[in-house]
Amino acid sequence: MNELLLDDVAIRRVSVSDMANNVYLVTNRKSGEQLLIDAADDMPAIEQLIGSALGDAVNPRLIGIATTHQHWDHVRALAQAVAKYPVPTYAGTDDVEGIAEECSVRISTPLAHGDQLQLGDVVITAIHLRGHTPGSMAYALTDSSGQEIIFSGDSLFPGGVGNTWKDPERFTSLLDDVTERIFEQFSDGAKVLPGHGDSTTVGTERPHLGEWRERGW
Repeated sequence: MNELLLDDVAIRRVSVSDMANNVYLVTNRKSGEQLLIDAADDMPAIEQLIGSALGDAVNPRLIGIATTHQHWDHVRALAQAVAKYPVPTYAGTDDVEGIAEECSVRISTPLAHGDQLQLGDVVITAIHLRGHTPGSMAYALTDSSGQEIIFSGDSLFPGGVGNTWKDPERFTSLLDDVTERIFEQFSDGAKVLPGHGDSTTVGTERPHLGEWRERGW
């Protein structure tokens, strides 16, 4: 379990399943409001993650569950999470049907690009990144310390964008969106927390955009 403690928020992560999916919990340190990002698998581990944040605020409480995209490995525990924590659920509009097919959960609040979620006084913005799936969303916030955080799902990783299955149109769409909506909007210090594996920063990846476009993946 990993933790990132900022002025406004505490971010905790647990890796679940044989696919090393990252489940994130964001806690507003002042209000106690929490957002779970990607109830991917292993409900006991998710409950432990939430329990581990009891000291992150005076009255921590989950107020929402956000999903980055429709793929099965990111929603395997979503039905269990919703049953235990009956809170609003969020995902990109174009992935809502796919999520319902994968896990029988009907997302309560479909999101479009630029929609915002309120976590107390912290604003989390949905960023539509088309390509890995039609409705893939990243979720971004800026802490009052100035630190920017991007939960990128499977759209951006250390070393490249997410899988587009050798489809040139989907690859171009994803790389264009990542370029315009991530790299042109966020500073080099912005932390990228992906759906699998280790984190990176916008500045670490920025020099390689041309290389990614040239290689086509």
